[in-house]
Amino acid sequence: MSDFGTLLAGAEAARTRPLESAAAVARALAAAPEDPEVRLAAYRFYFYSHDYVAAGPQAEAILVHAARRLNIATDWRAVAPGDAPFKAHEFAPGLYLQALVAIGYCAARRGELTLARAALGKAAELDPTDRFGGAALLGAVEAVADDAAP
Repeated sequence: MSDFGTLLAGAEAARTRPLESAAAVARALAAAPEDPEVRLAAYRFYFYSHDYVAAGPQAEAILVHAARRLNIATDWRAVAPGDAPFKAHEFAPGLYLQALVAIGYCAARRGELTLARAALGKAAELDPTDRFGGAALLGAVEAVADDAAP
């Protein structure tokens, strides 16, 4: 792991100095692309900036990191409910599910409804109590898609 604070120096003022913050996030990603804390910070920055095109890859990288910690497939499409303790209130399963929901949410915001449905559907499958809201978001995506249908 890298020195998280040093890598993201200058990113703390995202609302008041967004260009400086964006540059700091880009530098941190270039310096430590495998650092999960940097990826999480980048995801949050892009998400709260409503840059879902940039936030999506950060969520994907976080999911891969969590998958490796859980010793499961890094392709979420290949993961089954019994592959990890997804119902447990532990860090890695929760991070995995949150990242999967984030992938689906970002896809939905980009208008990529097929990917959004698939990711959120997988999240609902892995998280049957909907602790992280994947099923609820899937319902919202389906409702919007139904409203848009002729």
